[in-house]
Amino acid sequence: MAIIGLVPARFLTLIAHLVITITIFWSKDENVKSCLASTYTQSEYDSKDTELSVALGLTLGFLAIELLGFVGGLSMFIHTQGLISVAAHASGAISLSFFLFDAWPCDYFWWVFGFCSAFPFLTEIVVIIITLRM
Repeated sequence: MAIIGLVPARFLTLIAHLVITITIFWSKDENVKSCLASTYTQSEYDSKDTELSVALGLTLGFLAIELLGFVGGLSMFIHTQGLISVAAHASGAISLSFFLFDAWPCDYFWWVFGFCSAFPFLTEIVVIIITLRM
């Protein structure tokens, strides 16, 4: 892929990750139930629902900040950040699609969050800080 193709690929993978995260937010009931034993109490359900809601909220916040840094031009043409972002968000969108359709347990979401949302977010913050200091 040419470097010129990196900017649209980054935008599309960020949007794909954002869309699947919003979709999971709207239909998280099956994933919450897959985290629980066959018999569960309402407080156990509420606890797992809150845990997944926090994880999804953090993911949405991280994606929004990364999208603002990208669209704002602060990291749009930093090729290393572009490659990290494309790889992480493409992996995140694919993993979260499986998470949604196969009703993976909630605990798996934290792994996807760490590698596919938190890591590119941290590198984006570093790039933004370096760019603004110049």
